[in-house]
Amino acid sequence: MRHLILFDIDGTLVRGGPARRAFQTALSSVFGTAGEIDGHDFSGKTDPQIARELLQAAGVEEEVITRGIPKLWEGYLEELEARLPAEPMTVLPGVRPLLEHLSRQEEVALGLLTGNIVEGARLKLGSVGLDRFFSSVGGFGSDSEVRDHLPAVALKRAAQELGVDFPPRSAVVVGDTPRDVACGRYGGTRTVAVATGWHDVETLEAAGPDHVLESFHRLEEALQVLLEED
Repeated sequence: MRHLILFDIDGTLVRGGPARRAFQTALSSVFGTAGEIDGHDFSGKTDPQIARELLQAAGVEEEVITRGIPKLWEGYLEELEARLPAEPMTVLPGVRPLLEHLSRQEEVALGLLTGNIVEGARLKLGSVGLDRFFSSVGGFGSDSEVRDHLPAVALKRAAQELGVDFPPRSAVVVGDTPRDVACGRYGGTRTVAVATGWHDVETLEAAGPDHVLESFHRLEEALQVLLEED
């Protein structure tokens, strides 16, 4: 294997779904407040980071936050799993053909690089049948609250699970936000930004990725960019 492609989830592979409301319900149940969640920016952040930001702004003490986090994830996953059948994620255009093609390439390993906790990622992708493209390889919000730390986690896990030591520049982080680009750059990987989320091409270009795609509509273009040799 020569390429490790690490995909973000929300805004990159899928959109929509009930995660924000599931998160709100779980936060309110465990901490008595979800803070100002309706106006809060989730993009490119880890789930633990989002929870801490909301709770700190609501005046919840650090000790209370730390003690309640495990219970928060239990409640969030229960809510998410219960809500997804009626409100599944929506697969973004071009994603299925791209993953189908990449999954057949012997020189390619697919993974995830996402702020979602690992079981949340599994539930979201499983609701639309994309979970079959991904193993446990990747970096998740449950690995670290700090998104910049996740590329190193993903590379280490790939070595453990696949038996391949991928140099950072043989990996590419694919995401839809400047924070995705920043974490890939921090981890020394290549970076590909895709304007399928809340950020336009110009904003993503300003973050300094190796490439920017408008979407995954054009399969050949996407493959050329993702499989580029450094």
